[in-house]
Amino acid sequence: MKVSRSDFLKYMGKGMLALTAVRSVDLLSETKSSRSHKKHFASDSSLGHSKKIPGATFKPVRPSTVDDLILPEGFRYDVIAAYGDKINAKGDTFGFAADFNCFFPFPNDPNSALLWTNHEYLNELEYYVTGYDYQVKAPNTRTPEQIEKYLYALGGSIIGLRKSNGTWVLDPNSKYGRRITGRTEFQLKGPASGSEAMGGKTKAYGTFANCSGGGTLWSTALSCEENFDMVVNDCKLEDIREYGWIIEIDPFDPNSTPIKHTALGRFAHENAALAVSPSGKLVVYMGDDSKDQCVYKFVSAEKYDPKKGKANSELLDKGTLYVGNFEKCIWVPLDLEKNNDLKNAKDKEGKPMFSNQADVLVRCREAAKVVGGTPMDRPEDLEVHPLDGSIFVSFTNNDSHGNFYGQIVRIFEKDSNPEAENFDFEVFAAGGGKSGFSSPDNLAFDSAGGLWMVTDMTTKLLGKSIFKKFGNNGMFFLPTSRGDEGKVFQFASAPIGSELTGPWFTPDEEFLFLSVQHPGEDTKDYSRPTSSWPSKKKGDIPKPAVVVIRREN
Repeated sequence: MKVSRSDFLKYMGKGMLALTAVRSVDLLSETKSSRSHKKHFASDSSLGHSKKIPGATFKPVRPSTVDDLILPEGFRYDVIAAYGDKINAKGDTFGFAADFNCFFPFPNDPNSALLWTNHEYLNELEYYVTGYDYQVKAPNTRTPEQIEKYLYALGGSIIGLRKSNGTWVLDPNSKYGRRITGRTEFQLKGPASGSEAMGGKTKAYGTFANCSGGGTLWSTALSCEENFDMVVNDCKLEDIREYGWIIEIDPFDPNSTPIKHTALGRFAHENAALAVSPSGKLVVYMGDDSKDQCVYKFVSAEKYDPKKGKANSELLDKGTLYVGNFEKCIWVPLDLEKNNDLKNAKDKEGKPMFSNQADVLVRCREAAKVVGGTPMDRPEDLEVHPLDGSIFVSFTNNDSHGNFYGQIVRIFEKDSNPEAENFDFEVFAAGGGKSGFSSPDNLAFDSAGGLWMVTDMTTKLLGKSIFKKFGNNGMFFLPTSRGDEGKVFQFASAPIGSELTGPWFTPDEEFLFLSVQHPGEDTKDYSRPTSSWPSKKKGDIPKPAVVVIRREN
C-alpha cells in the first residue's frame, strides 16, 4: 500500500497511526515535524534543566496540591474553552467534563483549525449544571427540565480555533461550531443495525459518557461511550442498547449525521487507536474501562484507500473483532462463524447464547468471557508507538486485586503486524512511590516516540493515605528509547479535585491541547467549592475546560 507523507504525518502529534507499510524512522528523520520537535524541546540551560530528557527537555515539577495547572518553568497555558462558553452564532455552549481532544487543521489555512472535545459526565458536580443535588441519596427526582440540561451538557463539542498573538483562541461565531449531545440523532451501522438484537433499530438517539477516542485518516473524530449505564438511569432513558458504542463525527460538515459503528462491539469503550497493516487493512485497538474487563482489536475486511476519502468510514462496519487472551498471548476472534465456542455457548436454560453476529456484538462482554478473554485491571487508553508499532496500554488500577497504582503494558504484535493473531507483552512502567505516579489513564506520543501520560486518581482514592504522596493528578513524560525507557518525569500538576485528560499535540508539536476535567469534584458544600479553577477568585464555581500549552518564548 502506498501511503503519502502528508497522510503519515497527519496525526503524528497523537502518535495513533503505526503505518508499518512505510519506514517510519526514515520518514521522520526527513520531516519538518521531526525538526520542529527537536527545536521546540531543545535543551535550554536558561530553564535550569539538570539533565537532558530524550524527546523533551524541561525541569520536572514536583507533586502539588495547589489549585492550579502547574507547568515547568518556561511553559504557560491559556484557557481555550470552559463550560458554558459560546461556540457558534446560534448560541450553543461548550459542554461539561471536557475529556478527549482531537485537533483538525485546515489544509490551506495555517491560522485556522477545528477541535473536537468529549464531554463525559456530571456526577458530583451536577448541581452546577442542573441544580440537582447528586449527593442526596434519594430516588431519582430529576425534573424533565433537569434531564434536558443534563443530556445537553454531555456528548461533544466541535469548536472553531484561530491563531491570535502566537497562540490558539476560540472563535465563538465559527460556522463549524456544533454540539453533539444526549439527544442527537445517529445512524447505526454495521452488523447490529436493524437486527433483532437491536430491536430492529437503524437509528439511535444521543451520546454520553464520552471518554477518550481517536482520529481517522479521513479527518473525522472517533469518540467512545464508556460508563453509559449511569446516564441511562439518571435520565430515565428506555433502551440501554443504543449506548456503549464508538461514534464517528465529521467536524468539517455541520449537516452530517454522526454514526455509531456496531462492528466494533458494545462495552465501556475508553478509546480507539488506529493502525494500518502492511496489507493495507485498518486495525483499531480498544479497551473496556472496567474492573476485570478486556482488551480488544478490530481488523477491517477491506483495505484503506486514500483516494476514497471519507468513504473509508465503511471500513469500520465490516471486519473481525478480537479479544485479547494474555495467558496464551493470542487474539481470539469474536466471530460466530469463526469461533466454535460462541456457536456452542448455552445460557442457563440450555438455549444458544448467540443466534447471530449482532447478538455477539451487542453482548460483547459476555462473548469475550465465553471465548477466554483475559479479565484485566481497567484497560483504559491504548496507543500505537509511532516508530516501532508496539501498543501501549494503561491499566489504571483494580483495588479488588490489590493493584492500587496500576501500570503501563507494552504489547508487541508478531512480526510487528497489527493483523497478527499472536503477540507478546511486558510491563513498561509500574505505578507507585518509585515511579512517582499512580493510576495511568490517557496516553499520547510525540513524533520522536516519547510517551506522555495523565493520571486518574479518583477523589475517593486521593482521600486515602497511600495516595497522598502523589499530590493532585498530573501529566508525566516517559522516554521509550533504550536505556531511558520507563523513567518518569512529571510535566504538570492538576487543580484540586480534577484530572488531566485528552492530551493532543498539533502536527508541528508547538502546542499541546489538554483538558482539565471536574475541578472541585471533591466538593461537599456547593457554596464553598474546593476548587475555583480556572478562576483565581476563591469561591467561584469551578469549570472544566480545555487549555493550550506552549513555551513562553
